[in-house]
Amino acid sequence: MPQPTAPRKALGRPPRISREEVIGTARRIVTEGGVDRLTMRRLAKEIGSTPMALYHHVRNKEELLVLLLDDYAARALRRPELPAHPRERVVVAAAAIHEALAACPWIVEVLTADDLMSTSALWFVEQIVDGLVACGLPLEQAVYGYRAIWYYTAGEIVVRTTASRRRADDERATYREQVFADLDPGELPRLAQVADRWAPLTAEDTYLDGLRALVSGLLTPR
Repeated sequence: MPQPTAPRKALGRPPRISREEVIGTARRIVTEGGVDRLTMRRLAKEIGSTPMALYHHVRNKEELLVLLLDDYAARALRRPELPAHPRERVVVAAAAIHEALAACPWIVEVLTADDLMSTSALWFVEQIVDGLVACGLPLEQAVYGYRAIWYYTAGEIVVRTTASRRRADDERATYREQVFADLDPGELPRLAQVADRWAPLTAEDTYLDGLRALVSGLLTPR
């Protein structure tokens, strides 16, 4: 006697997704694979939904990246206690940005496009610009000063992160190390003098020293 077949389940609507789930999954994708790996299609697949369902939360990848920036800023950026001297306020605010971004280098990749930003981070930008103004710079010059500090900060993180990744992926001597091992002292005497110490010297964390020198230079009368 044939057995009765089990009733077919109704398909119904896909499970609802929350904005927190969208942000959390997107954060994991970029942390593991970088910003280029993040697409609306992949995000939907990882959540178990459809790209169309994501558009109830975010309009496009650009808005998603802004949400990720704000999410990270809210979790990682801590407003430091600011010193009274405006020059030191500039240094402390910039160092706080550097500390937060160095722990999450993919954020720098997004920010260096220069058209996206986190509104949560604007407080730090305000402290830098205001500190430079309080030190005597006109407002426009203070903005240029902030830009120089930002370029220095972002560039330092990008270079250090890329170099660290390459060293981890390949233990062989780098091309630079091969070149420095064979420098001509007659043509490049200073570089030849420190050739065997160049790699460790340039790998040292001198961000704060460079930042203070940069700020001093910005405030030196011309």
